Amino acid sequence: MSLKDSYTAGVRQAVVPIAGRLVSRWHVTPNALTLAGLVLNVATVPFIVSGHFVLGAIVLLLAGCCDMLDGAVARLSAQVTPFGAFLDSTSDRLSEGVVLLAIGVRFALDGGIWDLVAVFIALIMSFLVSYTRARAEALGLECKVGVASRPERIVLLAVGMFAARYHALPAMVWVIAVLTTYTVVQRILHVHRQLVGAGPGATA
Repeated sequence: MSLKDSYTAGVRQAVVPIAGRLVSRWHVTPNALTLAGLVLNVATVPFIVSGHFVLGAIVLLLAGCCDMLDGAVARLSAQVTPFGAFLDSTSDRLSEGVVLLAIGVRFALDGGIWDLVAVFIALIMSFLVSYTRARAEALGLECKVGVASRPERIVLLAVGMFAARYHALPAMVWVIAVLTTYTVVQRILHVHRQLVGAGPGATA
């Protein structure tokens, strides 16, 4: 098991007791958590645009908690559904787009043109990280490789926002831009290797 698989499994195990309480005591549904996460991500926008980055980071991490818990709640309550998975993926893309848009607006107000370029790269490549996996899985292939999936991107953004007074946010956005680009390339090569290994018919 890779290091990433190890800590992913560890996080999933850690949230099980919280998810269990949400299900047994408050009867929270996974779709409600997904939508709560989306609302919280949207709520970061005024904080980010106005430069209140610490508050924005706190709200962003709360949204991330909802993102971690919705899957666990779905599994514990036997509410894993195709629509739930679709809603979760769609909400994730919208949430990430809204947060990066807010950061881009802040950079534009500050006159950081090259930092705004980093936002566009990070946005495009973040979407491609998810798209490459979804497209590969539609072809019946496994495609979870890479170093910049959504949880890592949330953590990097939160770190940048907490340390924004030290000009860390532009640096973290550039890190995300580079890592997501690297992850997209990793996934393209990974899918190509699987198709080549499956034979000429699969490659065609």
